[in-house]
Order: sequence, then C-alpha cells, then structure tokens
Amino acid sequence: MSWKSIADLMVEAGAADVALVGAPMEAGSVTPGRCDLAPATIRRALRRFSTYDVETGAELSLRLLDAGDADVVGTMPSDGFAPIVNAVRRCTIDHGLTLLLGGNNAVTRPGAHALGLPLDKVGLITLDAHFDLRETDQGLGNGNPIRALLEDGLPGANICQVGLAPFANTAKMHGDARAAGIGVWTIADCRQRGIVPVLKDALDRIGHAEAVMVDFDIDVIDRSQCPGAPGARPGGMPVDMFFDAARYLAADSRVRLVDLTEFDPSLDLGEITALAAGRWVCEILAGFARR
Repeated sequence: MSWKSIADLMVEAGAADVALVGAPMEAGSVTPGRCDLAPATIRRALRRFSTYDVETGAELSLRLLDAGDADVVGTMPSDGFAPIVNAVRRCTIDHGLTLLLGGNNAVTRPGAHALGLPLDKVGLITLDAHFDLRETDQGLGNGNPIRALLEDGLPGANICQVGLAPFANTAKMHGDARAAGIGVWTIADCRQRGIVPVLKDALDRIGHAEAVMVDFDIDVIDRSQCPGAPGARPGGMPVDMFFDAARYLAADSRVRLVDLTEFDPSLDLGEITALAAGRWVCEILAGFARR
C-alpha cells in the first residue's frame, strides 16, 4: 500500500472538516528573526507524517482545507490585524476547527477577534513560557498580545496561561496577570500534576465562554527539543507533553481555533522544530477526530 501523508489530506477548495491558514508575520518581534518562514516550512513537514497512528490504531481521514496565507509579510501587527481577522474568520464560519500557523505571537490577538464573538464570550488558553503582558505604549508586537486583548475587552477571567517558565518573566507581569484574574499554571505545575489535569482545570475555569481559542506558542517546549524557537528556555515543557495537550484540547468541541506561533525556521537544527510543528498538526487533527 502506498504511503499516505497528512499533506495528502489537504485540499485547496471544496468541503473540508478542518481549515488551515497561515499568517507569516515577523515584524514587531522582540527578537527579530524569520518566523514568516514558518507556515511554508510546516506545510512541507506534513509530507513526512503518515495518516496512521500506530498507538491508537486510528487512520485519519479528515479533509483539511488549505486556505493559503494572510497577506501580512513585512507588515506591522497593527496593519496586519484586519488581513488576519478576515482570513481566519472565513475559515471559522465554515469549519469546526481552524489552525492558524504563525508567524510570531502577535497573530494571537487578531485570531481571537476572528471568532466573530464579543470578547466576553471568548475563552483563551495559552501554552507559553511567557505572560506576553509587555506594555502596549510602544506599539503592538509578539510580546504583548495578551495585554492588547485585555485592553480590547477580553476579561482576564476568560484567560488561562499554562507552562510559564521561571526566569523568563517579570514580577510586574505576574502581578498584572493576578490582578486581571488570569488563571496561571507554571511549568512546574504541569510536571507535578500532569498536563491533562491542568488543562481540565483551565477549561473548567473558562466554562462560561461560548468559544475557545488556544495559543500554542512553541517556545513553551524545552529548548533542547525546540532549537527553532528564540524564546524557548532550558527546563521547558517536554515535547510529548506538548503533543498530549494538543490532542486533548482539540477534542473539546468548544475549541474553535488553535494557533502555533514563534517558530523561526532560520534557527532550526536538523528539522527538529519543523518536525515538532508538523507532529503538532497531526495531534490537533487526531484530537478533532475524537469529537
């Protein structure tokens, strides 16, 4: 039997179960790089993964619409906001789940708006080493999408942040998160309790939300397993825990949008991060297939 890859599930038109859209934004990064290369790199990586999961005996047979990329190359986050909202919104209207491939973490803010609901009805879970609560007085960027969303009107009670790393944030950001009512779980919490119990608590905490977005900032993964993420730190999340989180969250019908951000292919070694990102897509699809 011939090899069937995840890439073979992708279609460019017609009915599909899940949609994928790229947002190759790099401008506005705290550490400039080439996150704009990530969507194309991840698409190529999907050719390396089969549709069969030997651990569960399940064959993925979903149709995945490739909706192309939002026109944001070289644009600042403020200018790229509308193109990303429009591209993602078209996908979320017709699909139970949309995958948004960044680009840097600035794409998370327009992603949340693209759900098409008042922000008080949107829940947001982040898997991230960082709070992303830098001030916005110097403009929008990849270091402040959560601050920007709070200022837009997303209630802190609708936000849960998971995997926060020691020595990667400031006391003020931690205090601001607490003051806003954000749910906070560190990487130590994830190790001690397990990622699924933590995420169950997070989903329960935002149970009042009508739709949920999950921001998978790949720099939450341990640096040794994710060299292509400039913000990744030693002692971060084991990559298998990251995959477990993806499958678990994608199985929840309230999760309408997931993004993958902060992958810089120019920093990658031996395709380690590219293959982690490709496997993330597989796990998201496997989770969605459980619905």
